Amino acid sequence: MKAILDILAARFGALKPRHAVILGSGLGSLVEAVENPLRVAYGDLPGFPQSAVSGHAGELVGGTIAGVPVLMMSGRIHYYEKGNAAAMRLPLEVLKAFGIEVLVLTNAAGSVRDDMPPGSVMQITDHINFSGENPLIGEETDQRFTGMTSAYDPELAAAMHAAASRTGTPLHTGVYMWFSGPSFETPAEIRMSRILGADAVGMSTVPEVILARFLGLRVAAASVITNFGAGMTGNEITHAETKEMAPVGGRRLAAILTDMLAAEGKNNG
Repeated sequence: MKAILDILAARFGALKPRHAVILGSGLGSLVEAVENPLRVAYGDLPGFPQSAVSGHAGELVGGTIAGVPVLMMSGRIHYYEKGNAAAMRLPLEVLKAFGIEVLVLTNAAGSVRDDMPPGSVMQITDHINFSGENPLIGEETDQRFTGMTSAYDPELAAAMHAAASRTGTPLHTGVYMWFSGPSFETPAEIRMSRILGADAVGMSTVPEVILARFLGLRVAAASVITNFGAGMTGNEITHAETKEMAPVGGRRLAAILTDMLAAEGKNNG
């Protein structure tokens, strides 16, 4: 890890971010909110996992948003790429060691609610780990018994809602259910997810939340809704649809996060 941290220190110089944002499929446009961006490709970082999924740029971007130092991971590796729930452990350990305290996770997700159409933004208030996989399997210390009651930080949740209100951006709240992927869910699975209390479904984020809490990071998360779940419209779901619709909700999410960070800067200024 030291080699990676040395590269980041050399590249980002005096930038000392406390906040990091992980961008999901099709949400790379959120990087446009970063002022004076500096970039490091994942491929230039020894051992850093790279995603082969289209819509993930594969780079760390450092800079400021509303004057607040921030680090963005433009792209993430998923469980379904290698069958490893802990695939994001090294990147998150790097963020922690680099001084990150607050992690904002974003993803593209499918809605299972009729009142939450594509283009919506949903703040994640809790999750259901339907995959059954856990990134802490194999961890030998008692820290593996990480509490998840307040996995999604209440203060950060309130800050996100306040930012949405100030910017006039509609913000839904709900529970995210993690399916392993990479195939999309069936209509029966969507009906089941609704019965079990989910509001949106997707193939990421939950492992990172577990790892982030294990590492002591504070977490906020949001889904950009790119489609209705299988069987809700009669149309087949595609990754192309995800990439096409993600920027629509992404612009709304960018407005919320920019205001949220600006408020953070004022409070700590």
